Amino acid sequence: MKKFRFPLDIVLEYRRQVQDSLQVELGAAAAEVRRQEQVLENARRRYADINREYREKAALGLSIAEMRGYETGLKVQQGVIARELAQLETLRRRMEAKRQELVSAKLDVSSVEKLREKKLQAYVKDVEKSEEQFIDDLVGARSNSGRSASLES
Repeated sequence: MKKFRFPLDIVLEYRRQVQDSLQVELGAAAAEVRRQEQVLENARRRYADINREYREKAALGLSIAEMRGYETGLKVQQGVIARELAQLETLRRRMEAKRQELVSAKLDVSSVEKLREKKLQAYVKDVEKSEEQFIDDLVGARSNSGRSASLES
């Protein structure tokens, strides 16, 4: 019997490539999220440093101009934190979208692989049947040739 050939192997290979590509994209998105988390943490740390410095100097006495400078610096840093937080949320949504795409791609690959497995099992069953039939025919032909030889004697 001829070798097993699954007609959707090309589709399966393509879907595996898509899955691999999405896996790489998800990894890149996760790296961006981690980088942005670090940026946000640095912005929060900077805010805490400015606030601590402001409180320390305020305890010793500050001019109104210096107080306004610190307050302005804190408001600017709050804006930076808000902007970085919004960016982080955007990146997290993108990462989640990639994760969902990857899950969908894995389901696609899995469905084609299951179909391939079913076709392979059917092929193996057919091969076994044809081999059994061949053996039965061979045994039958030998016994018929043995009978005809004994009948002639």
